[in-house]
Amino acid sequence: MEQISPDRAQRSGRWKKIFIVVGLIVIVAAIFLARNKRQTAGHAQGRRREISQETMLPGRELSAAADTASRSRMAPMPRLIDLGADKCVPCKMMAPILEELKEEYGGIFTVEFIDVWKEPEVGRRWRIRVIPTQIFLDGSGKELYRHEGFFSREDILERWKEVGVEVERREDRYE
Repeated sequence: MEQISPDRAQRSGRWKKIFIVVGLIVIVAAIFLARNKRQTAGHAQGRRREISQETMLPGRELSAAADTASRSRMAPMPRLIDLGADKCVPCKMMAPILEELKEEYGGIFTVEFIDVWKEPEVGRRWRIRVIPTQIFLDGSGKELYRHEGFFSREDILERWKEVGVEVERREDRYE
């Protein structure tokens, strides 16, 4: 029988410990991933009822302000969708701009904010890489332009003009 040197036995013991530790890490990681995937799937199931079908489909109007009757009488309006997050600094900076645009240009285009941290499936649907991302859509839902990062009020209005949307303020139109 072959004798194993103490040095070789010590090295063999170390390798066994390494394999055991690596195996445990792999098992823990697999359990964590499976559990996280299950929780995410459960969360998505619960959120599915809360997220309107209109939000999930790019070609649909997202205006919650207009009721169904008035929407059926009006031609679909162009839309500005801002995909961001409540806790994102540039997104917070854009929030008052979006509110002003929504109020002042409500009859010309709609403005919608979607929090992709709260609704990640919408972010995946729109293939969002950076927040905030602004997507300009025509009345049929076709993407006209996409911008990533902070976008000023003036730049937003200029972009609408460039894509062919007449952006005169609502007060000016009805006087």
